[in-house]
Amino acid sequence: MALDADACYRALRAHDARFDGRFFVAVKSTRIYCRPICTAKAVKRENCRFYTTAAEAEAARYRPCLRCRPELAPGNASVDAGARLARAAATAIENAAEGGFPAIAAHLGVTDRHLRRVFREEFGVSPVAYAQTQRLLLAKRLLTDTSMPVTDIAFASGFSSLRRFNALFAERYRLSPMRLRSKREREPAEHADAIDLTLAVRAPYDWNAIVGFLATRTIDGVEAVEGTTYRRTVRIERGRNVHAGWVELAPAAAGLRLRVSSGLLPVLPAVLGKAKHLADVAADPHAIAARLGEIAVAAPGMRVPGAFDGFDVAVRAVLGQQITVKAARTIAGRFAAAFGTPIATPHEGLRVLFPAASDVATRSVESIARLGIVGARARTIIALAAAIADGSLLLEPGADVERTLAALRAVPGVGEWTAQYVAMRALAWPDAFPHTDLGVMKALGEKNPKRVLAAGEAWRPWRAYAVMHIWRKL
Repeated sequence: MALDADACYRALRAHDARFDGRFFVAVKSTRIYCRPICTAKAVKRENCRFYTTAAEAEAARYRPCLRCRPELAPGNASVDAGARLARAAATAIENAAEGGFPAIAAHLGVTDRHLRRVFREEFGVSPVAYAQTQRLLLAKRLLTDTSMPVTDIAFASGFSSLRRFNALFAERYRLSPMRLRSKREREPAEHADAIDLTLAVRAPYDWNAIVGFLATRTIDGVEAVEGTTYRRTVRIERGRNVHAGWVELAPAAAGLRLRVSSGLLPVLPAVLGKAKHLADVAADPHAIAARLGEIAVAAPGMRVPGAFDGFDVAVRAVLGQQITVKAARTIAGRFAAAFGTPIATPHEGLRVLFPAASDVATRSVESIARLGIVGARARTIIALAAAIADGSLLLEPGADVERTLAALRAVPGVGEWTAQYVAMRALAWPDAFPHTDLGVMKALGEKNPKRVLAAGEAWRPWRAYAVMHIWRKL
């Protein structure tokens, strides 16, 4: 992706936080690359090189700054088809998806060759180089912020051996891993079996709005909100292995604090990716506000809450059809208690893992209906579970939006509102628009869905954010 070097330099001189994560600056004399918000003394324009990604800077033989820490820079959202596809692949790489890049391409429904081409166009490096950078940056983060043993860090970051980890670290960063261990004393963790990490966000950022939205929709036993802290149980499958534990998100001085239990450390990249999605840290609030205009003035830090698990969001949406939010929450808790897996946690409100799609797909309509769920919705839930279990339906960020929406609409009992709501939260589709929502219709003063769609054209490609602003006002 082409960068305007002069514009980048102006942003660098101003330490402009709007561009944090949108580019990186490399200094020829020091062979170090930084974020544009770095507080180091600015260098002359002719000594700077600008790169779209950290991977691109590292491919040019620069190492990350120890002061501004490029590994903490927020990501970028995209609505352009090619860029979105490339970023979906990047997310899969960051989440340590199984099967390598060919499997990622097949998962996204495109050829390996096409995906490699759009990936290089977007990020300026090959997928292999990008993956190496992500593993190293995660390792650097863990070395700096946690007390995990180096061997554990190597494997948690996605390296297959400690030898390869040490060799690549020395080659890329010209440092030994132990050089990055912080000498300052860390505050003891609240839970000995957990680690804390920081998620950077772009200001303005309204975490209170996100946690308030989640609080009214928590699934009893699976999720809990206490003040401004959100917690939930998590299951992540890797091949035949199931990793389970809990996570916690809470506001911190530098953004958000993510606490991850030890049972999830082997799949830490995936947990990080899901947490970023839930908190919508990649959003660009300035671009969104510029498009939405007056509707966004009162709450410029509004985000669209994502999902840790697309299946539980879809089930929750189906259960909420034609009943109140409170009633749907009660039934969702029954559903989790009946079919979920018990788990021990240090938090009283977290006691069960939401049932896996593969398990729900085998349930009978009667077994679900006896929880107080009407038969038609029970059949819808089973059909959704079966489609996710056999791979024909992918409810994750980066999934092909139109194809996924078509697959959702094909499930009996899934209407346009449900499909668009799932696209908003599970697919992280910023232009999702549940135009049949009664609140949206009321806010626009329209009862005709076609006219609501026409009115929403002014908010493209950020209609999902417009909906969040409407719901906030209601």
